[in-house]
Amino acid sequence: MTREWRFPNPATPPGSAAYYGIRFAPAELRDDLARLTAWYHELHRIPQEVSDQVVARRKLEWWRAELERAVTAIPQHPLGRELGPLIARHRLPLAPFIGIAERVEAEIHRQIPASQGALQTAEEADWGGLFELMARCHGLTGLDQLARARRLGGFCGQVYRLRDAGLRARKGLPVLGQEQLAAAGLTLAGLAGQSQRAQLPGLLASQAEETRAYRAQFVAADLPVSLRIRGRLAEALFRELGAVDYAVADVRIGLTPLNKLWQAWRESRRRTAAPKP
Repeated sequence: MTREWRFPNPATPPGSAAYYGIRFAPAELRDDLARLTAWYHELHRIPQEVSDQVVARRKLEWWRAELERAVTAIPQHPLGRELGPLIARHRLPLAPFIGIAERVEAEIHRQIPASQGALQTAEEADWGGLFELMARCHGLTGLDQLARARRLGGFCGQVYRLRDAGLRARKGLPVLGQEQLAAAGLTLAGLAGQSQRAQLPGLLASQAEETRAYRAQFVAADLPVSLRIRGRLAEALFRELGAVDYAVADVRIGLTPLNKLWQAWRESRRRTAAPKP
C-alpha cells in the first residue's frame, strides 16, 4: 500500500471539510475513508478539468474499467490497487460507485436535471453515494440509516452546488434545473456570460428554500461522526451563503479552517443519539 492515498491525501487536505470529517473518525477507518474520497475526487476532476467531451468520456471509461479491475483482476492505478481490498474489507456494493460514475458522465455531457426534485435526486446518487459507502465502512447496514446517510450527502451536494454556482456557470456546468432555467429565460450557455450570471443570486435564493426544506425532512443524529461533521459544516456554509444573499456569481464563499475545526470538534463532542428501532 502506498502512502499517497492514505489520510490525509490530495482529496482530503488539511483545512478542508473532508479532512475534518475524517480526522474525527475512528483511527482504523481514516485511510479507507480517505481512499473513497480520493476515488470520488478523481472522477469529479474530469468534467472540471477536461473541456473536450471525447477526452473526458475516455478518462471516465478508464476509471470505470479500473473499478472492475479492482475487484476482478489486477488494477493499474495505485489508488485502484488499494480500492479492491477496501471493497472486500467492508463488503461494499458496487452500485454507489456506479451511480457516482453515472453522475460524472451526466456532467461531462452537460445534462441538466429537469427540475429541482431531479437535481436533489442527482445529488443523492452522487454525494449521497459517497456518504453511503462511508457509512458502510463504519459498519452501518440498516436500510433506514443508509438512506439517511445518502440524504445527508444529497444535502451537502446541494449546498456545494450553491457555493460553486458561479464557477460552474463559467465552466458551462449545470447549476439549476431545466424548469428553473426556462422560467427565467436563461440557458446553460448564456449563464457563462456576465449578464445572465448576474441573475444567479435571486434564482439561488429560491433553490436554497428547496434545499432547506429537503434538510428538514430527515434526521442525522445517529449517523457516524464523520458524516455528521460533514453535515454540520455544510449547514454552517449554507448559513454563510444566505448571509451574503447567495452572491456567488463571481465570488466563492467558504468557511475558514479554524471555523471548520471548531464546528468539527463541537460535533465530535456531541452525544450520539440512539438509532431508531
